Amino acid sequence: MNSVDLGFKPKVQVLDENQMEQIHLATLEVLERTGVQIPHPRALEILDGAGARVDGERVRIPAWLVEDAIRQAPSRIVLGKRDGTRSVFLEGDRSWFGPSLDCIDYLDPVSEERRPFSSDDCGITATIADALPNFTWVMTIGMAADQPAEIADRVIARQVLTHCEKPFVFCCKDTNSVRDIYDRAVLIAGGEERFRQAPTLVHYSEPISPLLYYAPAMDKSIYCAEKGIPIINFPAPQAGSTAPATFAGTIVQGSAESLSGLVVVQLVRPGAPFIYGAFTTIMDMKTTIFSYGAPEMSLMVAALAQMAQYYKLPFFGTAGCTDAKFPDPQAAAEVAFSCLSSALSGANLIHDAAAWIDHGSLVSPSFMILVNEVLDMVKQYMHGIPVNEETLALEVIDRMGPGGHYLNEDHTRRHFREVWYSDLFDRTIHDVWQAQGAKRFEERLREKTLQVMKHKPAALAPEIGKELDRMAQHWQ
Repeated sequence: MNSVDLGFKPKVQVLDENQMEQIHLATLEVLERTGVQIPHPRALEILDGAGARVDGERVRIPAWLVEDAIRQAPSRIVLGKRDGTRSVFLEGDRSWFGPSLDCIDYLDPVSEERRPFSSDDCGITATIADALPNFTWVMTIGMAADQPAEIADRVIARQVLTHCEKPFVFCCKDTNSVRDIYDRAVLIAGGEERFRQAPTLVHYSEPISPLLYYAPAMDKSIYCAEKGIPIINFPAPQAGSTAPATFAGTIVQGSAESLSGLVVVQLVRPGAPFIYGAFTTIMDMKTTIFSYGAPEMSLMVAALAQMAQYYKLPFFGTAGCTDAKFPDPQAAAEVAFSCLSSALSGANLIHDAAAWIDHGSLVSPSFMILVNEVLDMVKQYMHGIPVNEETLALEVIDRMGPGGHYLNEDHTRRHFREVWYSDLFDRTIHDVWQAQGAKRFEERLREKTLQVMKHKPAALAPEIGKELDRMAQHWQ
């Protein structure tokens, strides 16, 4: 969904200025007093040389070093499509939705069979993401259970690069995989310089809550900083489990974890593109699950979106996911709530839309279609209400007077298409619905899904395909 600047759009704030300042100061206190653990010799050397206090693998980062990094980081990142078109502008409160990554299971849209996600399934989900207009970027969506673990991340990335033209957020197992995927993106872009004009890749990485880094993740972040690959540093603190039970405490810890990565990235290469954020949710004490549909998740994401705007950093948000097992009424309710909340809070790159079902384990093509429809509704809402001489319509109201109607008015013909109409949600009366086949929502959703699956993305040039094959030979 592309947020268009119309002068004023709906907006929600869950923190006031004083609360944001308190969270900022608390974040600095965590980094300076408690610190983070980084088992990576080069990162420790970089931080020590810059003025951080390093004690073994524990690093305490002074406030001035954090604030220097915030100032150095770009406040705006532009991502591009496969052909170099600048298409996603991460700035201010503009929102862009995309599906998530690394689901382990696939829900067949016809048989409703649940099975392990394969590389061929990724071709389908990438094709759907390419076809749906409200997904402006894409992730790998699933894990390739049919491929050897050593190369599965690269195989799945190639599927996305082949079947989708949109900017691509990926994660992978190590720096060698990052290098291979980056080389392929550079080949498709036509060289490193063209890639950097509008990167087609963004790398996703996670600190481990609470306040711990996995050495290979830090290694990948350093490589991305050196190459100018935008990096998302995105912890997943769970209130009551891996983070404090209070929402403010979880936000502070998540912010500290994300900003600690920002410090390293900016020390490696000042001005390196960095995307801030944290996947903050609750531990459901009834089930112990990491909830993807909790309203508290959306509340904390909205707070972090405000903190990103406070810092003038691009933000990686979360919406469009569900704890439901199928694309059912629970899924629709949780998706609608979280997507509208994220758009209203001005989150930038919003992930999980249309991929994560059943606590992040299942992807469903039908769910992708459902969420795209919800995003149409959100987009319509976010347009707001233009107020001007034409829209106030005083002349036409006066001309009609009491008891008239507006069906034949030129004013109506000029504006009736501004209303949103769905080809999935049904508004007919019951008798008409029966006469048209009495199709329930699930049947309409299945039919639309199968239709979208017929989409044909633009093909890569044959010579690029051959070169990708050659480059893949060393994977085996």
